[in-house]
Amino acid sequence: MLCNCDDPFESNFFKYFAMNFNYLGLKKLIATCYSGSPVVGGEFDQLSLFSVHGAAAETLSRYPYKIEITEVRDLNGDGAVDLVDVQFLIRTGKNVLTLLQGNGDFRSDECIALLKEADIVVTNPPFSLFREYVAQLMKYEKKFLIIGNQNAITYKEIFPLIKENKVWLGYGFKGNVAFFKSPYEDYAVSSQHKAGLIRVSGVMWYTNLDHKKRHEKLELYKKYTPEEYPKYDNYDAINVDKTTDIPEDYFDAMGVPITFLDKHDPDQFEIVKFRKGDDEKDLCINGKCPYFRIIIRRILL
Repeated sequence: MLCNCDDPFESNFFKYFAMNFNYLGLKKLIATCYSGSPVVGGEFDQLSLFSVHGAAAETLSRYPYKIEITEVRDLNGDGAVDLVDVQFLIRTGKNVLTLLQGNGDFRSDECIALLKEADIVVTNPPFSLFREYVAQLMKYEKKFLIIGNQNAITYKEIFPLIKENKVWLGYGFKGNVAFFKSPYEDYAVSSQHKAGLIRVSGVMWYTNLDHKKRHEKLELYKKYTPEEYPKYDNYDAINVDKTTDIPEDYFDAMGVPITFLDKHDPDQFEIVKFRKGDDEKDLCINGKCPYFRIIIRRILL
């Protein structure tokens, strides 16, 4: 398991997998951080507990590092396996905290070497580098579960992967809203906070790991009428404003909001194309263009 955009002392991904190492049957857990991140060395008081291979603990406040966990046992005898046990393991040398040679960027040679070693990648990559990050995962054919912005669906590099069933959405966040701890200056208003965290809208999971929700059939109940479902001016498909309004008796092409993907069952619907009509302009009705639409078609069972 690789968390390659995660300061181990700040990342809840690392903490979750470390504490559930045995339950999940992991062979190895690796977490790396980037030297340009403001959170590197953020828990400096904890670092002094550990045996650091390659430098004194103080240097970790300035340089990126990795932690490799290969075994987690209840070393302090309290009957539970938790982060205290991980600290004991690292301090005794069973697991290793090591300085990285480069800056910890996921695109660096040493981080790519760790990626090649991994079976599954779970992390919160930089949203600004999401295209590059996913491209790297696809290049090395890795299984993954990562957080991204909802708008990534619309990227020309990402949507074809969704269309081809190479990437899909995970279980998601309630209302596509997540809360993050940010090391940056906080300009959010009070209503955007929760227990010291900042509210971020339009956040979802992207993955190529199969899950039960992905095969739940969408229950349809509405009937098709030309008046309620007009056709686009520049593409032979009807417009559907809400996923719940998809007509049960229509089997030709239809345009639906991008939020449809959260309920997409690949055994029930085929994804045809995104956003553009036959003239390569945005889909429109009577000269007006609804927000981005995905063209889908029912699969005859």
